[in-house]
Amino acid sequence: MLRPSLPGILARMDNLPERIFIIGPMGAGKTTVGQRLANLLSYRFIDADHEIETRTGVDIPYIFEREGEVGFRRREAAIIAELSQAHHIVLATGGGAILNKDTRQALQARGLVIYLAASVPEQLHRTRHSTHRPLLRTPDRQARLEALLATREPLYREIADWVIDTDGEQPRHVARRLAERLQPQNVTRTPPHASS
Repeated sequence: MLRPSLPGILARMDNLPERIFIIGPMGAGKTTVGQRLANLLSYRFIDADHEIETRTGVDIPYIFEREGEVGFRRREAAIIAELSQAHHIVLATGGGAILNKDTRQALQARGLVIYLAASVPEQLHRTRHSTHRPLLRTPDRQARLEALLATREPLYREIADWVIDTDGEQPRHVARRLAERLQPQNVTRTPPHASS
């Protein structure tokens, strides 16, 4: 079966959700997929972590160092509460944003929530050169990622309209698949445990 052309996809996207929220663990591709999806939809892309850094003038490791994770999460919740009200956006959240109950409720109530799932081995592979993730500053990255996923995955699934497995997938293919699925006849909220 032939895949529809991109202009054909975009021509049928009149009834898109006003807000699309990308959630998932570090290394799932939230930023890269989010940027590509926003470009395909002619939406504005916002990365919550980048927005925090821009507004504070310092990077996230510095915030963790000075304020701890609690201070960072407080800033993150405030930024997402604001940004999740913007129009025609794709918003990529930090991996731990869903730990805050108010954030989960805001995302679920205000837009389409897409959970980009990635296994721990995939996360390890994708973050192997990363030096800017405070939660990975540990001798045993695998154990840390396993613990984070065990805590967070139920929360991702709790609010997700769509669950997309990204293991072994290129960001451009994931974004294209999402754009195709966002055709008006396909945009429905699915049960939290449905996956694609």
